[in-house]
Amino acid sequence: MAFEFGKLAAAILIGGLSGTIISGCTSASSPSQTAVVNPGADRSPTYPDITAPVHAATQQMSNEEAQKISARVSALAAQRRAGTISDAEYRRVLLEMDALATNHGAETLKEIQN
Repeated sequence: MAFEFGKLAAAILIGGLSGTIISGCTSASSPSQTAVVNPGADRSPTYPDITAPVHAATQQMSNEEAQKISARVSALAAQRRAGTISDAEYRRVLLEMDALATNHGAETLKEIQN
């Protein structure tokens, strides 16, 4: 008897859960439901529009520019190895490149903000 009662309880439980699950999957939105939205919950002006096209603030370096800079650095290293450039000139060019690398970010940021 207890076994039969357990089977009956399990069948009722499974039937009730499946009904709850199925009813939870259906959307019963009516115009009256959407009109009851809490006005404080609608914060669409607060959040950014993620569907808007994104544009870069500045242009990315082209492949040609990257190759040009790479060739300049490689040529400087080759000149130093070959001894065709003085140590002072080599250090001057390195300092020039370091200054460009250090200041470029701040200069670009100013350019973007203006």
